[in-house]
Amino acid sequence: MSSLFQNYARRPVHIVKGQGTVVTDDKGKNYLDFTSGIAVVSLGHAHPAIVGALQQQSEKLWHISNLFVSPEQEQLAAGLVQDTPFGQAFFCNSGAEANEAAIKLARKHTQKNVIITFEQSFHGRTFGAMSATGQEKVRQGFGPLLETFRTIPYNDKQQLEAAIDDDVAAIMLEVIQGEGGVNQLDPDVAQAITAICQEKGILLIIDEVQTGISRTGTRYAYEQTPLHPDILTLAKGLGGGFPIGAMLGTKVLADSFGPGTHGTTFGGNPLAVAVAQTVTDIVFQEEFLQEVKSKADYLIDKLQKTLPQDDFTIRGAGLLLGIECKDEVVPFIQQAEDAGLLLVQAGPNVLRLLPPLTVTISELDQAVDILASILVTNTSTVS
Repeated sequence: MSSLFQNYARRPVHIVKGQGTVVTDDKGKNYLDFTSGIAVVSLGHAHPAIVGALQQQSEKLWHISNLFVSPEQEQLAAGLVQDTPFGQAFFCNSGAEANEAAIKLARKHTQKNVIITFEQSFHGRTFGAMSATGQEKVRQGFGPLLETFRTIPYNDKQQLEAAIDDDVAAIMLEVIQGEGGVNQLDPDVAQAITAICQEKGILLIIDEVQTGISRTGTRYAYEQTPLHPDILTLAKGLGGGFPIGAMLGTKVLADSFGPGTHGTTFGGNPLAVAVAQTVTDIVFQEEFLQEVKSKADYLIDKLQKTLPQDDFTIRGAGLLLGIECKDEVVPFIQQAEDAGLLLVQAGPNVLRLLPPLTVTISELDQAVDILASILVTNTSTVS
């Protein structure tokens, strides 16, 4: 009998070590990790630069509290907001915490309560973030949620326009809905959101917990859209495996988060900041971003040539890709695991590919070969 709450549907695999894209279980079996801890291990497992940064910082200072100045936080914040609309950063421990901060900031600054979110979105499992999430399976069983979220269909411009009134503080969205099916925001809808926010003085919150920190081939996914965010939330890949989250906001919002308005004990602690600084120093380099784009182009092209287009649809951007299947994908995930490839789903019919940004072309080839052996074989059998 386990002493753990059974709130995770755990797979019976015990991973004990990893290097780059490859992880090894307690029986010595190797796997290609195309989950990256769900878009977390951005530089792969045990990257030497991250290991070195953590070791060095661990010998100096682990925790001192946000009661004291932190030049290291200042440096990391400056790098995150450089060449963006943002001027300020707040550090926390996770994506859900970053989204809670964003919700609080938007409501406090505007003195309005309604935040528009979208069906199939995922913003976290704390009460505010869960209320913002547009998936009933996440919200079910917890009683009344926060009432001032207005959830509408994704990519529906007519419903969006109908949802706007004088009570709306913000629109909150993901550029690519990772958990919800690897759904991409339509450019026309993005244009409409930008126009509405500018015309009505509504804040735009973009949740880049999964898409940010170079996952899509630019520092932030919104940079590939017409969107003009006021608030951006980050986590996952920012720490490369070490817990850290961040909320970025424009300078005009700064006075709304003064002393005492929000806080966290562990957010932006020296260990997390040292690791995140190392990650961003690497993944924000233009050469690195170009490599992510070229790997993504290679992977998409190979998948499209390998998988029958009548049976599978490839979508997403960068190294956040989805393979939409006609059948439920849980059996495919198990078969892939048996063959040495770790995957995660995005809804019942979508396989999600999230390799480390450092994945090699050879590893991409191996993964596509495994996918083809499973998906094409199953499709041929059904046909």
